[in-house]
Amino acid sequence: MSPARDETTPNVLLAHHLKQLKLPTMLREYDKVARECAQGGLDHPRYLLRLVELELIDRERRLVERRIRAARFPAVKSLDTFDFAAIPSLNKMLVLELARCGYILGRENVIALGNSGTGKTHIALALGLAACQKGFPVTFITAASLVNQLLEARDERRLLRLQRELAGVKLLIVDELGYVPLSSTGAELLFEVFSQRYERGSTVVTSNLPFEDWTSVLGSERLTGALLDRLTHHVSILSLNGDSYRLKASRSRRGRLGAAEQNQASADPHDPETGEIPPA
Repeated sequence: MSPARDETTPNVLLAHHLKQLKLPTMLREYDKVARECAQGGLDHPRYLLRLVELELIDRERRLVERRIRAARFPAVKSLDTFDFAAIPSLNKMLVLELARCGYILGRENVIALGNSGTGKTHIALALGLAACQKGFPVTFITAASLVNQLLEARDERRLLRLQRELAGVKLLIVDELGYVPLSSTGAELLFEVFSQRYERGSTVVTSNLPFEDWTSVLGSERLTGALLDRLTHHVSILSLNGDSYRLKASRSRRGRLGAAEQNQASADPHDPETGEIPPA
């Protein structure tokens, strides 16, 4: 057996075994880490420890990415990009505490109330991202979409399966409750989802309506009272009152464009209609 074959065969077998064991990071890094450890004079246990640590770190990263994809967030947002100073009514310390995900372990709920465009969805997405990073399965969905899925599942005789799936999610985020009035059947199906999750899983709800106006969406004072009774039994309520982020951004853009046009007009001596330079 030639020396080249002696050197090549172990590497081929090692690559094969690492693939079979589904250890892609160790497969990718073992040679580089071996050289680094040899240069640093580290022994075999420390070399193996470093390899295993890299595999674990990369595996956790892939798991987090998988949970984020499964959550179906419309966008990935964190608290780092949220402007707390723009919404002084929001309890920042409470939000940061919620991001530690203790409420999920306690099977408690979060309700974010406020005007349209004040960042309720951003907060809900950030809490969902934090939950994914902590290892909790998350599902994000708007209230209207959830009701539509429930109605379709009922018509297709798979409602029980969908209800079991929703009940089993550690964190369910229901966004924009209150933007679209619900049919009586839709409201009852939505209530059933919240009822099945009561003290079994955590739910985050965002709404542009105060609690006293939820009847206009659900269509029944009795149903609204029963739903609020379950949602608010163990709950943290976030108040987001202030001007719309989107409205302020739009005004800011219009202001910048107007200023730019004025500057351009003052810098250009040509008449805007004739294209000629007017006489002094």
